[in-house]
Amino acid sequence: MKIGNLIRLVIFGLLLVFLIQPELFAGFFGLFTKNNQPAIYNQGSLLDITLNHLGIVAAATLASTIIAVGLAIVVTRPFGAEFLPLSRSLANIGQTFPPVAVLALAVPMLGFGTAPTLVALFLYGLLPIFENTLTGLTNLPPAVTDAAKGVGMSGWQRLIKVELPLALPVILAGVRLSVVISLATATIGSTVAARTLGEVIIAGLLSSNTAFVLQGGLIVGVLAVLIYDALSALERFLMKRTGQLGRA
Repeated sequence: MKIGNLIRLVIFGLLLVFLIQPELFAGFFGLFTKNNQPAIYNQGSLLDITLNHLGIVAAATLASTIIAVGLAIVVTRPFGAEFLPLSRSLANIGQTFPPVAVLALAVPMLGFGTAPTLVALFLYGLLPIFENTLTGLTNLPPAVTDAAKGVGMSGWQRLIKVELPLALPVILAGVRLSVVISLATATIGSTVAARTLGEVIIAGLLSSNTAFVLQGGLIVGVLAVLIYDALSALERFLMKRTGQLGRA
């Protein structure tokens, strides 16, 4: 096993142990408390909060992927090319409005809780996935697409059997970026009562407990690095499988 993979495995193991038995790390986090403050977040289960945080990110990313990939497919077909500027504008909405602004606009309509956070993350994740899918579908090797046409494949068959499999590593790179952004951005969902790791950080800020802030930040940071690395490995595997790694 490579050293890098071993280190990732150890970090993942430590994170898992911390989420299941956080009191084992009380001595370390106690170094960041004062005036007999609790060393470990005590207003809920860190494991439950983390799983809920990941669930929100996964749901928003899935929705962003479906819509963004669908839009990119449409605008790369002859009948949908004229909709490219409109689609790009739609994908840019999330980047135009800060997530906090989206939350502020969504709360009056959707109420407090998870829903406004899902909307904000969904909009914020559209652009990287859309642009990467567009890049992947418009930069396919001409020889491959010509060969697909030459054997009599229909447009739908070329899309499913040739274009999407070849573009998948590039699409996955966009998904990877979207996930990492959403993992960090989801923390602000706690300001509108969504159950995310932001509540741990906010609790620490309100009580001036650095240990709580550190715990929330470390969990988000470690998750972002591990998920980023896992998706990068999957991307390299797909590129190798489709014969693109040597050309990259």
